[in-house]
Amino acid sequence: MDFFNALDISSSGMSAQQMRMNVIASNLANINTTHTDEGGPYRRKDVVFAAVPTEKAFKDELNKRLASSLSSVRVVGVINDKRPPLLKYDPGNPDADRDGYVAMPNINTVEEMVNMMSAARSYEANIASINATKKMAMKALEIGR
Repeated sequence: MDFFNALDISSSGMSAQQMRMNVIASNLANINTTHTDEGGPYRRKDVVFAAVPTEKAFKDELNKRLASSLSSVRVVGVINDKRPPLLKYDPGNPDADRDGYVAMPNINTVEEMVNMMSAARSYEANIASINATKKMAMKALEIGR
């Protein structure tokens, strides 16, 4: 593994976590949205990640057979949560059904905040990895002098 592969893997993790934080922020912003263009309440969204092999040259492909393959992280989709909406009694709401219940997004603020903290920590870990890689590259250049 060279320095550029390490930087590529860390930067792909940062991009994936940034997308995750954007989706979480969207969930929190729409916690009270009872009517969307699709109809019904806002559906909580979640990001799906996948490990994607890093791009390799021929020599790397040969080495792959001799050692384990490196992977980067990519966002492969954003899915809607399958949990049913929460029903809240509010007969004065224009989105209420005939019994006076409004379908609210099934979003748990605490769960979303924990997910946001987890994404932020993962983002920070990737930054630390990039910084460590840069320090190793600088030390390698110093040795070569």
